[in-house]
Amino acid sequence: MSERRDELASRLSTVRRELREAAVDVGRAPEEITLIVVTKNFPVSDAVILYELGERNFGENRDNEGSEKSAVIPPDLHWHFQGQVQSKKIKSIAGWAEVVHSLDSLDHAEKFNKFEPRDFFIQVSTEPGALHRGGVPLASVRDFYSELQRFENLRIRGLMVVPPLESNPGEVFSQVAAEARELGLADLSMGMSGDFREAIRAGATHIRVGSSILGSRQPPA
Repeated sequence: MSERRDELASRLSTVRRELREAAVDVGRAPEEITLIVVTKNFPVSDAVILYELGERNFGENRDNEGSEKSAVIPPDLHWHFQGQVQSKKIKSIAGWAEVVHSLDSLDHAEKFNKFEPRDFFIQVSTEPGALHRGGVPLASVRDFYSELQRFENLRIRGLMVVPPLESNPGEVFSQVAAEARELGLADLSMGMSGDFREAIRAGATHIRVGSSILGSRQPPA
């Protein structure tokens, strides 16, 4: 355990330093940016170590992992759900996730609205023809945001995006940031291990980092 703790401490220190440097380089305060540690496919023991190292924001892509880990880790954490939402999982997700980063359906919005208020990001898709991966087309975000205003228990904080593999991440982040400004939304959930520096330069307020801190993921058997 000591060896794993040392590894995580070193990796986390590097990411924190790179976050600070990226923010300062563009005249931003590092405190404006929330680091979400993505613990998908890693044991709860890793989350405990990262908690002891001072992290308080954790992200999960799967409801079952988030539900299990949130029941073990101390309650002063902020849990973020960032995977594709399934209707049958909404009640469970609402039981542990304070923030949902992947809202892209009015049907899902209506179901979430039945539970206590929580924060949401609208997931944006900038990849035509790939909506099966989730997200509202960038051109439709304004109408979708307008429709969401009728749900009183949904606090829409901003936009979230995962750039397509063959895209220029910086360009995608800038496009989504511009749309958020047009809508008057202050928060941007964008940037992962490979591109969070570009995301910070474009205005990201929340970055979702997994492998740079935890190492290569091993899919469950």
